Amino acid sequence: MRWIILLLTTVALAQNPDTWQKKGEDAFRAGKFVESVEAFDQVLKLVPTYSAQHWQRGISLYYAGRFAECRKQFELHRTVNPEDVENAVFHMLCAARIDGMPAAREKLIPISADTRPGMMQVHALFAGKGTAAQVMNAAKNGGPSALFYAFLYIGYFEETAGRREASKQHFREANRLAGPDYMGDTARVHWKALQDGKLP
Repeated sequence: MRWIILLLTTVALAQNPDTWQKKGEDAFRAGKFVESVEAFDQVLKLVPTYSAQHWQRGISLYYAGRFAECRKQFELHRTVNPEDVENAVFHMLCAARIDGMPAAREKLIPISADTRPGMMQVHALFAGKGTAAQVMNAAKNGGPSALFYAFLYIGYFEETAGRREASKQHFREANRLAGPDYMGDTARVHWKALQDGKLP
């Protein structure tokens, strides 16, 4: 009887999207990016209507080196979150790995109303119409959280532009300021991958 209960419990857990979501997040934090994508794919098999919402899957795809799928995920996320600079940036990061920075910049998702301090300046930076100094100046008015995002996305920008040493300095600061949320986890994951030489 005990083994039947155990079997039923195992089956129930396997059919629970929250179980797979947690597995995907835990795998990402552990630097197991392929396993993270696989777990998130299970979430979407169980709840297909969540596909557009699942930006975490897009980030895992980026770190797994699956850039075409990553770009599609952020294109899809735009349909439910059209004014998010972070979505536009990750879309461009994926596109830049496929087509190069100039071509990716031409297809940067337009954003006009992200009200978080420094985020429109981040968008202008990736669009080639702003500077890292402008991002930092705008972020200073938003406290530690805004500074975290400024360092994080300048880090991605410098890295994508091939300026690895400059990017490393910004990721170091982002890692230092990272909070307990998922983007904080992303900064920690990136910093560890940078130290281990395991970036995509």
